[in-house]
Amino acid sequence: MNTVIRVTPLAGSRLKLTFADGFIGTADVRPFIGKGFTESLLEPDQFDQVATEPGGGIAWSNGFDLCPEFLRELAGKRQAAT
Repeated sequence: MNTVIRVTPLAGSRLKLTFADGFIGTADVRPFIGKGFTESLLEPDQFDQVATEPGGGIAWSNGFDLCPEFLRELAGKRQAAT
C-alpha cells in the first residue's frame, strides 16, 4: 500500500511527495484544481496548507483530497519524465 508520509508544496501547483517505502517524487496537481470548490487552491497561501491524512493520502482544509495510489502514479510518471 502506498502511504504519503511527507508532502511539501512547491511553486506551480506541484507537490514533493515522500512515501513510506522511501520513494520521493514530484506531482503536478494543477490539472485537478482551479474549478468549483478547488478554486481557492490556486492561491499559494491556500495551496501551501496541504497535509497528509491518516489514510495515507493528502488533503486541504476545504475538503479536497487525493488518494495515495493516484499520487504515486502522478509522482512516478513525473519522476520518469525528469
